[in-house]
Amino acid sequence: MSKIHLLLIMIALLPSVSGYAKNKQLEKDAVPFFGAQIFIEPGQTQPQIESWFKTLSENGMTVCRIRMFESYMLQPDGNWDFTLFDYAFRAADKHGIKVYATFFPATEKTDIGGWKFPKDEEQKNAFSQYIKALVTHYKDFSSLCGWVIINEPGTDGHYPQTDFFQSARMQWNETHPIRDFKENGFPILMTNRDKEFLNEFTTEFLSWIAGEIRKYDTSHDIHVNPAAVFSNYGEYDFPSWRHFLTSLGGSAHPSWHFGYFTRQQYSLAMLALAEILRSGAGDMPWFMTEIQGGNNTYSGGNAMCPTSEEIAQWLWIVLGCEGKGGIFWMLNPRSSGIEAGEWAMIDFQGKPSERLTSAKEVAKVVSSYTDIFRNPRIISSGIDIIYIKESLWAENLMGKSSDRYQGRNHGAVIKSSIACFKALTERGLNVGLKEINEYDFSQADYTGRSIVISNQISIPTGYQKNLETFVSRGGTLLVEGLSAFFDEDLHNTMNTGFTFERLFGSNISEFILKDDLFTINTGKHKLPVHLWQGKIADKTAPVSEHSFGKGRVIWFPSNIALGAWVSDNFKPLSDYLYETLPKSAKALSFDRHHENVLLRTLETDKGKLLICVNKSEEKEIITLNNLNVIAKLIPIYASPDCSVTGNKITMHPDGILVMIL
Repeated sequence: MSKIHLLLIMIALLPSVSGYAKNKQLEKDAVPFFGAQIFIEPGQTQPQIESWFKTLSENGMTVCRIRMFESYMLQPDGNWDFTLFDYAFRAADKHGIKVYATFFPATEKTDIGGWKFPKDEEQKNAFSQYIKALVTHYKDFSSLCGWVIINEPGTDGHYPQTDFFQSARMQWNETHPIRDFKENGFPILMTNRDKEFLNEFTTEFLSWIAGEIRKYDTSHDIHVNPAAVFSNYGEYDFPSWRHFLTSLGGSAHPSWHFGYFTRQQYSLAMLALAEILRSGAGDMPWFMTEIQGGNNTYSGGNAMCPTSEEIAQWLWIVLGCEGKGGIFWMLNPRSSGIEAGEWAMIDFQGKPSERLTSAKEVAKVVSSYTDIFRNPRIISSGIDIIYIKESLWAENLMGKSSDRYQGRNHGAVIKSSIACFKALTERGLNVGLKEINEYDFSQADYTGRSIVISNQISIPTGYQKNLETFVSRGGTLLVEGLSAFFDEDLHNTMNTGFTFERLFGSNISEFILKDDLFTINTGKHKLPVHLWQGKIADKTAPVSEHSFGKGRVIWFPSNIALGAWVSDNFKPLSDYLYETLPKSAKALSFDRHHENVLLRTLETDKGKLLICVNKSEEKEIITLNNLNVIAKLIPIYASPDCSVTGNKITMHPDGILVMIL
């Protein structure tokens, strides 16, 4: 499918988006909702199914998600029997529960996640017929509120080898011919063509599904939940998805998706993921489509069971990033297969677990303060961490899976970005986490704004103009680690004419691998560094500052972000970034670094909203900067021993404090 063809599909879908807004299904100013997956499978009885919807309703949940297994509907004669799933929709109607229905086309019975692309045209055509049958049957149910167009797009790095995929690739190759040499005559020996095609084709296929749905239903929400975002983000093009989705979601299963993080950091991971999705959604609403709700026995990569405290923390974090709610995976356990008896928020007798009652308490607060939670808006610190998908592509080609040095392993580029995000968050700042194509480079003035590019090893030359515009119009750009080591063709331009020399003010003389951890001093700051020290040409200092137009570039070409990550000592990085980067005059912050404490500050139609989570093992007493001393913070949700007096908040370990001002 050509880009022109894709654009025509997207344009054709635009009226449905405005129609969706008129139908008031899910908007940015909607009251947040909570829910859980109800797992429907043969063998369940109608009373049993109804009891689960009753349980949802009794526990403050107003939304559910149902995986619409075609394998449980498709009959030998080619028709579909919807009886089992009709029980669920009627029970939802009865108990006032809205349903997000997930397309799950026929697949192998052991395939717990579903296929991401059809294997051939025949399977694609069968999918089209299944979409038609499902949509025309369920679109008039009052309980239906939206369609999840496919379960968890993303290949986890497994490049499909099907006839359908290879045929599309051959067509793509015709419009994207291979280049053997760069314009300056140097050879191109490695390419990201596989990654580039997968990124574009994922968008095209999702757009095709949305177009099939819109043939029969022009009013309901169209939604999707990308999974394993920290490792799969190179496959996702969220700005393009905005043309055919009406809301964005994501999957957040720590046991599957948070492998780069420790258990103590799972709430940080949830916050980073929520910020990525908030940025990706743009002007659309977003919510967390799947949140781990229960225990792992044999499934999951890092088996765990969420505590009731973690359940509440994760929900509040989603709300603190403007999320419209969250749906847990899942309410009731499936009966067989690798996830049998796992993940549930009720026990085997159907009684609510502590995890479910914890979610209920959060829902109670939101329902009591609907004016506060209807349309909260992040109060930006003016600082954004920028990540670049081409850097992940380069790392997947050049990096290792099990090297003794983290900087040489897969995951180093996103860990670097999240290290800076964590360091600044632990000073109480609202920090953005955006893919570079999601940043608005069209503003006339960036005075007081900062961008951090941390160890983004591949920066395509096409981004040069936008970055120069940002700095020349008053912005501060901090560049760290091996950023810009490669261009989009995995070509080291530092060796052949550095693309960013005019902007950065110099070039690199060399990078030297020194040690797993060593220290670099700059001013009063002593920063742990991981692996490489970059030497700036004709300079002895480890960091340079260069004025460019009305702004400046701070270049620290050594891995200070990974130094914080590997040493698990974020205070030096936090202090350095906090003191170096300009911040918004409106930004609330902590008076000092508080390790593993997370804060989100939002503006609402009724005042300010503050959400604080303490993942430290110690009690933390925190002084808030930039808070009107006359103003009074009022707790509306508080864990035991968490309180506020004036501009000081006291946080018990694992505690949550939600305040309004």
